[in-house]
Amino acid sequence: MQTIQAGYRSLTLLVDLNWDRILYIATLIFALMAGGYIGTLLTALRGLPGGAPGF
Repeated sequence: MQTIQAGYRSLTLLVDLNWDRILYIATLIFALMAGGYIGTLLTALRGLPGGAPGF
C-alpha cells in the first residue's frame, strides 16, 4: 500500500510540475484537428473531389 501511495504522490508531483507542457500539447493537437476539419469542410463546400486544387 505504501508503494501505491508513493507512486501516486510521484505522479501527482510530475503532473504539477509539467501541467503547462501537457496543456501545450493538448492545444497543439486541438489546433491541428480543427485545421484538418476546417480544411475538409472547405474542400467539401467547393465541391472538388479528393481535395484537388481548383485552378
